[in-house]
Amino acid sequence: MFQQIIIACFLVFGIAFMLLALGLSWLLSPTRPTKGKGITFECGMEPLGLPWVRYRSGFFVYAILYVIFDIETAFLYPWALSFGRMATNWFLLVEMLIFVAILMAGLLYAWKEKALSWH
Repeated sequence: MFQQIIIACFLVFGIAFMLLALGLSWLLSPTRPTKGKGITFECGMEPLGLPWVRYRSGFFVYAILYVIFDIETAFLYPWALSFGRMATNWFLLVEMLIFVAILMAGLLYAWKEKALSWH
């Protein structure tokens, strides 16, 4: 029971700190909107055209695939550290092979659907 109280205290203090920080930043931040603050700033040059530009969906597909495989690397690193200490644990090896197989199946599906081709 004591451990649950500690967790509840951390949760309450965390939420209170977040609300306090947001409230203080809202109270203390200067708000003097001007016309110059409302325009888009690009490398010191005056903006040309509208700020709403259509991007190709290929950019988003590559970004999503990068995030997926970046997260995979984040999972592989601690696994490799723990597997190095317990080399006889076959469950860890099979578990990671299944994880990598699922990711490879997704990559092969994206490749088959030509989601990786740049038109």
